[in-house]
Amino acid sequence: MVVHPTLLWHANAVAVSRLFSVVFKQRARRRASLSFASQARCCHCGFSTMSLVTSAKEEAKFGSWKSPLTADLVASSAKRLGNIAVDGHGSLILLEGRPTESGRGVLVQVVDGSSTGCKDITPSEFNVRTLVHEYGGGAFTIDGDIVIFSNYKDQRLYLQSLTSGDRPVPLTPDYGGNHVRYADGVVDRKLNRFITVREDHRIETREPINEIVAIQLYGDHTQEPEVLITGNDFYSFPRLSRDASKIAWIEWSHPNLPWDKSELWIGDVTTDGKILRKRCLAGNNGSIESPTEPKWSPQGDLFYVSDKQNGFWNLYYWDANKDISRPVFPMEAEFSRPAWVFGHSSYEIMQDNLILCSYRKKGKSYIGILDFPSCFFNSLQLPFTDIYDLLVKDNILYVEVASASHPISVAKVNLSSPVSKNLEYSIVWSSSSLNLSEYWDYLTTPEIIEFPTERPDQTAFANFYPPHNNDYCPPAGDKPPLLVRCHGGPTGETRTSLNLAIQFWTSRGWAVADVNYGGSTGYGREYRERLYGAWGVVDVDDCCSCAKFLVDSGKVDGEHLCIDGGSAGGYTTLAALVFKETFKAGCSFYGIGDLFVLVGDTHKFESHYIESLVGSDKKVIYDRSPINFLEKLSCPVILFQGLEDKVVPASQACLIYDSVKSKKLPVALIEYEGEQHGFRKAENIKYTLEQEMVFFARVLKSFTVADEITPVHVDNLDD
Repeated sequence: MVVHPTLLWHANAVAVSRLFSVVFKQRARRRASLSFASQARCCHCGFSTMSLVTSAKEEAKFGSWKSPLTADLVASSAKRLGNIAVDGHGSLILLEGRPTESGRGVLVQVVDGSSTGCKDITPSEFNVRTLVHEYGGGAFTIDGDIVIFSNYKDQRLYLQSLTSGDRPVPLTPDYGGNHVRYADGVVDRKLNRFITVREDHRIETREPINEIVAIQLYGDHTQEPEVLITGNDFYSFPRLSRDASKIAWIEWSHPNLPWDKSELWIGDVTTDGKILRKRCLAGNNGSIESPTEPKWSPQGDLFYVSDKQNGFWNLYYWDANKDISRPVFPMEAEFSRPAWVFGHSSYEIMQDNLILCSYRKKGKSYIGILDFPSCFFNSLQLPFTDIYDLLVKDNILYVEVASASHPISVAKVNLSSPVSKNLEYSIVWSSSSLNLSEYWDYLTTPEIIEFPTERPDQTAFANFYPPHNNDYCPPAGDKPPLLVRCHGGPTGETRTSLNLAIQFWTSRGWAVADVNYGGSTGYGREYRERLYGAWGVVDVDDCCSCAKFLVDSGKVDGEHLCIDGGSAGGYTTLAALVFKETFKAGCSFYGIGDLFVLVGDTHKFESHYIESLVGSDKKVIYDRSPINFLEKLSCPVILFQGLEDKVVPASQACLIYDSVKSKKLPVALIEYEGEQHGFRKAENIKYTLEQEMVFFARVLKSFTVADEITPVHVDNLDD
C-alpha cells in the first residue's frame, strides 16, 4: 500500500484538521434553492422552520397534515446496507437488502464511470444472508476475484467468481435445511481455505455449537469442515496476520454477551493448518472488559478495541516483545459498537501504522487519524453525524455515513490527493432511491436533548424531531402529539441518520422523540450498565421522563402522548403502558411481553441475557413481565408480529391481544406470514406505518389523518 507523503506523520507533525471537508453537491443545491428563503418561527407553536417567503401555508391541526412522504414511498425507497468490501480490482462490493424483493440480500458491485453506477453480482435465486446468532452479519467475504457468501434458504456457503460469470458453487455440505450456519470469515491463501465461524444446530436436544472452522476452497465440498477452535460458547472476528502465521479471534461464554465480558485470543498457525500455542491476551484473569475487532497491521502488529481502562471502547495495541497490551490513545469516546451482528470494521490500519478510525461521542460520530508510534491523534471533518464501518484499499477510503439530512450511504475518498479542505469525495451508493431535493420542505432536523431522569444527578438523552411541513401552520394554541420511540436491544443506540419513517410522522404534524435511555450504547460502560438489574424500570422511567420533559418545555401536547418500539423496545413500550400512566396509546412491534420466554425459549445468543438485565429471581422476572399485569393497562394498543419470529414467539402477541380485548380496550393484532424478527417486505413495512398512525389518530380522537387509508379492524372500537 502506498500512502501519500502528506499522511506520513512524525511526532511533531502538524495537525491535519480538515482532511474531509467537502460538502455534498446535494446540500449545495439545497442551499442554492433556498437562497430566497428565510428562517421563520411559527407564531403559534414556536418551532423553528425553513420557509419560502412566497409560500402560503394552510392552517390545520397537528397530526392532520398531508405529506408527499407516503408510506409506500418510505417502504420502497429504503434499502438496507450490509457489510462493504473491495475486490481485487479495487471495485467496491456491498450487500444491499431490498424491501421490494421481500428483503432479499444482493451483492452489488459499484462500477466507477458506469452510467448505471451499480451491477448486481448475486443471481436472482440466491439471497445473501446468514442466520448465525439469528441477527447475522458478516454474510460474505471478498478475496481478490472471488466472493464467498452464505445463502439464506439453505445457509450453505457458496463460492462465486467475480470475473468468469460462472454460477456460484457450494463449498459446504447440504444438510437438508438451515441447520448449519456460517458467518464472519477470512480467506487463508497459503492453504487455500476459508476460516469462519460455524453455528451447528444438528443436535436438537442441546443448544447449537459455535466453533471456528476451516473449509477447503477447491476440491471435494461434501466433506465436513475442519474444526480449528472449539470449547467455548461463542466466537467472532477470526483474523489472520498478513503472512497467515498467526490468527486472532474473540470468544466469550454464558452468561455474558460480547459487550459484557469477552476475551481476545491468538494462536500460531502451523504449516498443516493447525492452531497451536493458543493464549489469551485480553479479558482473562478476572478482568472485566469486552475486547473486540482485532486487526493485524501490515507489519504484523496486533490492534484491537477494548473498554478496560476507562469504560469506553478505545484502541489498544499488543506488544509482542513485552507480551503486554496498552491503550493507544485513551478517550471518553466509543471506537466500536456492540456486536449484535458480525463484521464490524470501525478502523483501518494503513502503512507505517497510521490508523483511520471512526468514533462516537455523546450522540455524534467523528472520524480521526492516529499516528501510532507517536500517538499523535487528529480529529478530521466529515459533514455527517453518523459514521459506521470503513475500509481502505490502495489509498481509497470507503466509509458508511449518514446525517439528519442524508440517508445511510457509502462515501468514497481519495487519500492520495493533496491534503486540503477542498479534497473531493463522492457518494457512490445510497440507501434511498429518492431525489431528496424534492422533499426538503417536509424534512425536519433532530435536536439531541439531555433531560433529567428519576435518578438523582443522572440525565439521559434523546433525539427530538419537531414537526415540520412548509405547506401547513397549526391553529393558535395547538401543540403536536408526541410519539416516543424505544430502540431495540436494549443494548443499542438510536442515531440521527435520516430516517424517512420518522419523517413520515413529522411531516404530518407529529413530534417524535427517539430515546437513548439508560442502558444505551455510545456513552460508555457506566451508562450502558445502568440497565443491568433494572430493565423494565430505568428504560421505562427514562422514556416517561423524556415525554414529561417535552411537555413541561411546551413542545408537545401532554394529552396526546404515544409510545412504540420493536423487540426489546416493544418490551419497554408494553412495560410503560402497563406499569405507568404517562401514555395514551401504544404500539408494539414483535415486543417481549413475557420475560420467562427469554429464559427458556429464546435463541442461544440471548438465552442468558435476562440474567444481566433483570436477574435470576423468578419473582422479579414475573413482576417485570407486562403480560402478567395486563389488568393495569388502561389505554389502547396495536400489535404487529411476524409469524416466523424465532426471537419473540408469535404466541406472546396473541396472549396480549386476547387479554386487552377482554378488558374492552381498543386493540388490534396484525400478523405477517413469512416475516421474522423485524419486517423486511416493503408491503408489510408500508402497511405497518399506515395502520399505526391511523390507529393512534382514531383512539386519540382529536385529529384525522389526511391520507386515504383503509383502517384495520380494531376490537372494542369498531364493534
